Amino acid sequence: MVSSPKFSKMAPFALLEEPLLVFSPTDQAHVDVHPLRGLVKFGPFSKGSFGKYVSNIRIATVGPESAFKQRGVLMASLKGSHRPTDRSEYVPLYPGFEQLYRVSLESAPPEAHVKWPDDLDQLPGDGLPQQRLADAMGAALRRLDTVRNEFDVALVHFPDTWLSVTRGPSFDAHDTLKAMGAGLNIPTQVLNDRAFSFAHKASLAWRLSTALYVKAAGTPWKLAPLKGAPEDTAYIGLAYALRGDRRDAHYVTCCSQVFDIDGGGMQFVAFEARDPVADVAEAQRNPFLSRDDMRTVLARSLQLYQARNGGILPRRLVIHKTTAFKPDEIEGAFDALAGIPEVECVEVGSASGWRGVWLIESGRQKPPAKPSAYPVPRGTVVIRSGNSALLWVAGNAPQVSNKSDYFQGGKSIPRPLQIVRHAGRGSLDLTAHEVLALTKMDWNNDALYDPVPVTIRYSQRLARTIANVPGLPGKAYPYRLFM
Repeated sequence: MVSSPKFSKMAPFALLEEPLLVFSPTDQAHVDVHPLRGLVKFGPFSKGSFGKYVSNIRIATVGPESAFKQRGVLMASLKGSHRPTDRSEYVPLYPGFEQLYRVSLESAPPEAHVKWPDDLDQLPGDGLPQQRLADAMGAALRRLDTVRNEFDVALVHFPDTWLSVTRGPSFDAHDTLKAMGAGLNIPTQVLNDRAFSFAHKASLAWRLSTALYVKAAGTPWKLAPLKGAPEDTAYIGLAYALRGDRRDAHYVTCCSQVFDIDGGGMQFVAFEARDPVADVAEAQRNPFLSRDDMRTVLARSLQLYQARNGGILPRRLVIHKTTAFKPDEIEGAFDALAGIPEVECVEVGSASGWRGVWLIESGRQKPPAKPSAYPVPRGTVVIRSGNSALLWVAGNAPQVSNKSDYFQGGKSIPRPLQIVRHAGRGSLDLTAHEVLALTKMDWNNDALYDPVPVTIRYSQRLARTIANVPGLPGKAYPYRLFM
């Protein structure tokens, strides 16, 4: 006898509103759900403060001598306007750097341009090519440091012919450069050959111009207030990196600074755990900190928040990481945050096995519904229990389209994020809405959203950098130095 299949009914879904971005600290009408459209309409958030004291952004360059003119032509192209040739339903006309950001883009003086030989073998020094390249990067940054008042951002070009050296199992030129720049407080923009030949000029201009503006200390947008979120809410993102061989493995955790409720605050704490890893295999499956280490890293992060807010503590603090919180981690969090009335420990997992299909009326009696040509709407949330939910941050976002629908990337059936609250209380809808909003705060691209919230994305990037560059001191850094 064949048993009949058993079905279970999921809880009803809800649709969260697309979070608004704000483009002025004083005018509440300067808001839009679309980051690029908002920039065109209102200009950047920091146009009043940044533009008042900075009239131009000066670009220094480092790279092979033969591509010096190409780098200059690329930077000059950002001054002109470009019509979109891809993602036309989302990407607006790029109007030119000065019109967009209210400051001009200029080349730094000649002394702020470092020209390398075209062949890696011609770089000075001894040892393997990786070491000679690292030495060349260090020498270039030290030279730029002597003329630090003459430029704002350093553009560093690694040609494709160097790819076998710039990235490998034991050396990453990008991460090494970022760590070196952080030590000298020099923001860098890494460039490869693709930038010179990329066909979609408007998209390239949007991405590169926004990155340069942010690295020069500008703020393009922030989050508008979320309904139901207390004004004195803050967020922390944690990511761990396992460093060392299996005989002597230990953790380095990178903690994004306590983000304000508007997504601001782009510093982080680089912290090396003191307690050794007892079980490396278990730790690789679910990285975690001891109670003492969690208490220490959160206490340092909280100090950054207080330093920026006149010593005031947030009333509510939400901690994000991609793996489950161990009991010791929760205890360490409450040890460090004893003065904060509301603390939430939230797991934001991106490896969910769930899928969702959006059904629409078929126009027939049987079947009455059919799959839509677009996925479920972005912001769809399904509450699974009192402490877990599924949230689709990837999905259809017609609010940002100048046509009708818009699915970023346009491929596959999107997975939801799996949100699990391990400590704390309150509405899971609010917790999900905060995650959705924080996916819009990655200033390092021109997309509507990132697949994960900025609390997770930034801490992951920084943990990777720290793991690859063991000599980076464990102190606070502005995130723009690592973008």
